[in-house]
Amino acid sequence: MLEFDNVSKSFWTGSQRKVILERASFRVELGESLGILAPNGTGKTTLINMMCGLEKPDEGTIRTGCRVSFPLGFMGGVIAKLSANENSRYIARIYGLDPDYVSAFCRWLCDIGEYFDRPVGTYSAGMRSRLTFALLLALEFDIYLIDEGMPSTTDVEFNRKAGSVLYDRLKTATVIVVSHQPATLEKFCRRAAVMRDGRLYMFESLDEAKQYYDYTA
Repeated sequence: MLEFDNVSKSFWTGSQRKVILERASFRVELGESLGILAPNGTGKTTLINMMCGLEKPDEGTIRTGCRVSFPLGFMGGVIAKLSANENSRYIARIYGLDPDYVSAFCRWLCDIGEYFDRPVGTYSAGMRSRLTFALLLALEFDIYLIDEGMPSTTDVEFNRKAGSVLYDRLKTATVIVVSHQPATLEKFCRRAAVMRDGRLYMFESLDEAKQYYDYTA
C-alpha cells in the first residue's frame, strides 16, 4: 500500500507561498488503481515525486509497504559518463536483480546498436528516453506512477514493443496516474480524486470525480 497521512507541501515562489497539498490523507491498496485529476500548474509532478520519495513533505507522513516505481520517463539515476550497459547493470545491483538479465532486456528493448556500449552523455534525447523507459520496464514494481499519460518516443517500433510490455505488466500491477485530462485516467482507473487549491477530494468513481472536476473548472 501507499499512504499519505496529513501531508502538506508548499513552495516559496519569490513573492508568495504556493500550496501544493494541505493536510492530505489517502491510501492506495494494491489492486485498487487511482487516478488524480488536477489542472495544470497545481503541482501534479510534485505529488508524484512525493509518492516515490523524490520530494519530501513539509509536514505529515508518507508510508509505503510495497515497491513503488519512479515516475515513467524520470531521468534520475542514469549516469552520463557510463554506457547504457553499465547503467543497467549498476541499477540492477541496486534493486538486487540479475545484471545480465537487466542489461540484455534493455539492450533488446532500446535497440540502439553499438550505442548501448557508449556513454549515455553521447546519446540523443530520443535514445536517452528509450533507455530510461527500458530501465523502468526491466524492474518490476507493485505500484507504477504515471505523470500525464504514457511516455513515448519518436521511434514507432520502440513504442510498440515498450507499450506491449508495459500493458502486460499493468494487468497485474497497481497504477497511480495524475493528469489534467479525464480521458487519460479512463485507460487505467475506476476510482479517482481531484486535486485543487491544495486540497485532495476523493471519489468512489471516476465519473463522480469528472463531474466535480468539470463543475469547479
